[in-house]
Amino acid sequence: MVVSENMLKWAMRFYPPLFFQRIWVIKFDKGFTGVHVKISKSFLNVNYNRTIFGGTIFSASDPFFALLFDQILQRRGLKCRVWLRSAEIRYLKPGATNLYFTISLSEEQIKEAETILVTEGKFVKAYPMNIFSSEGLLCATVINEVYIRNLYKGEEQTIAY
Repeated sequence: MVVSENMLKWAMRFYPPLFFQRIWVIKFDKGFTGVHVKISKSFLNVNYNRTIFGGTIFSASDPFFALLFDQILQRRGLKCRVWLRSAEIRYLKPGATNLYFTISLSEEQIKEAETILVTEGKFVKAYPMNIFSSEGLLCATVINEVYIRNLYKGEEQTIAY
């Protein structure tokens, strides 16, 4: 489903798995080339050490590469199935404050996926991201492997992030 940046921002803000973990989409960049996300420290997501629960941090990183690619490729006329195939996280420092991350996709990265989809029908690639504290300290690094494939003949397009 093709939606506007603003509509998806609000849908994601109130999507229960993100909302109750205090994961807040600040904004999607124009054309879905990027997203800015805040993880608020709250009594709903702190652990025994009074820092942000690692599962919340990992959950925050989960949907966004797939969402960005899905929206971009749909706008370019490609009908694809997109999801996060695998992920790996390294916790470097405790999340003692709110955490932030930004994901950006360059035109080169988008073209690479588009070209491979058109020629081979399937695209799989890992993308790194960094999660920072309010003070700018690097708290976690994540590698998300995105899986994109063309829809099979007669297959229904569904939302699968």
